[in-house]
Amino acid sequence: MLDLGRLRALHAVAVHGSVGAAAAALGYTPSAVSQQIAKLERETRTTLLERSGRGVRLTDDARQLADTAQQLMSLVEEAEVRLEERRGLPAGRLTIGCFASAARGLMPGALADLTRRHPELDVRLSEVDPHLSVDLVARGVIDLAVAHDWDIAPLPVPPGVEQAVIGDDRCDVLVPREHPLAARESVRREDLTRERWITQPPGTVCHDWLMRTLRATGCEPLIAHQAEENHTQVALVAAGLGVALVPRLGRGALPPEVAPVHLDPVPTRRLRALWRSGAARRPAITETVRTLHELWPEVASAA
Repeated sequence: MLDLGRLRALHAVAVHGSVGAAAAALGYTPSAVSQQIAKLERETRTTLLERSGRGVRLTDDARQLADTAQQLMSLVEEAEVRLEERRGLPAGRLTIGCFASAARGLMPGALADLTRRHPELDVRLSEVDPHLSVDLVARGVIDLAVAHDWDIAPLPVPPGVEQAVIGDDRCDVLVPREHPLAARESVRREDLTRERWITQPPGTVCHDWLMRTLRATGCEPLIAHQAEENHTQVALVAAGLGVALVPRLGRGALPPEVAPVHLDPVPTRRLRALWRSGAARRPAITETVRTLHELWPEVASAA
């Protein structure tokens, strides 16, 4: 009889591409994941991982076994959903993938509230890029994703994944306090075509939105600096190194060297919760989504 925990470890390596990344997703140490897979190799009398440079790669047998593991985990999930649904109370482990600023500005209050009201619910949070989190939900690696998209860059949602809107997060243009635009109440995107921009790296939702928006003015944006964290972008603006478009959620108080300016029309990103259709009846999912939706007005007002 194959051990489900060991199959789960192999599936995580297949999804995340390395033992270290799989360990981070599962909440284990890399050595624990390696031990699980080594035991699985002995049980199956099959080589599952092979050295490839500094990392590992899955053998063909391992990939087939990982696909089977995903099917088994789907069956286990269905059984867990039915049991939890019969009890009518959120319980068990709930894994959530969330982008960085929501993990900082929204999730602490939501998770504290869920933990207080539902002590049998074990919620585990990981920071994940929105583009990646939806795929992780679809594959069954995480139970719930908190992601975001923009009006001109909608988030693709695959079949078998459901979603609900949490709320809209407004954004401001941040400029150095001595910048000529700092004294204005609002600016239009045409006023920003010659600025040096500080933004997230290519491939992220925010970077793609900024590029599309400014290119619509007929001007190629000048990207001077790239930083994943909003706080790093704010620090670069404070040093007078450029301007940035930064959402309010999780931004925190701005330093005196930085001035926020409204962009007209106001850019907003929409926060969404996403989960697998097969888990839609699970009380842990429905209660978490309800909590996020109810908490959002307070969070948005504070931001």
